[in-house]
Amino acid sequence: MSLKVGDIAPDFTLFNQDAQPVSLNQFKGKKVVLSFFPFANTSVCTKEMCTFRDEMKEYESLDAQVLGISVDSPFALKLFHEKNNYNFPLLSDFNKEVCTKYGTLTVFVPGKFDFQGVSKRAAFVIDRDGVIQYEEVLDNPGNEPNYNAIKETLSKIK
Repeated sequence: MSLKVGDIAPDFTLFNQDAQPVSLNQFKGKKVVLSFFPFANTSVCTKEMCTFRDEMKEYESLDAQVLGISVDSPFALKLFHEKNNYNFPLLSDFNKEVCTKYGTLTVFVPGKFDFQGVSKRAAFVIDRDGVIQYEEVLDNPGNEPNYNAIKETLSKIK
């Protein structure tokens, strides 16, 4: 399933890095950035999550909540979160249900690793009513999302 701008963002409940359940619906009325990433503690994923961390004041000024999502376990995400002092939740989609709903599930580096059931790097901006206003699903795991386009989209949402 491929989601596009204008679609209602599918709700979900995942465990965060502290093994606490977090639902998308609990952020209703707030803008949300979902940032899917392949693996904790890898170079590009670390850079991406650190970029969100370092720019968090901008996201807060836009009244946006950032949520990082990967197929890593909550235990791996806890170590990743603590090591890098992230200031937003990391959510474990270990069962790959949310990646499937959002159309990000893939084979990681086909022909080299062939890791089945990993999320592509992707970003979704969801407005206060739960409607997707921006979507970017990257085929190359070495590429980062367009942070400026994400912030520009957030700034246009009232």
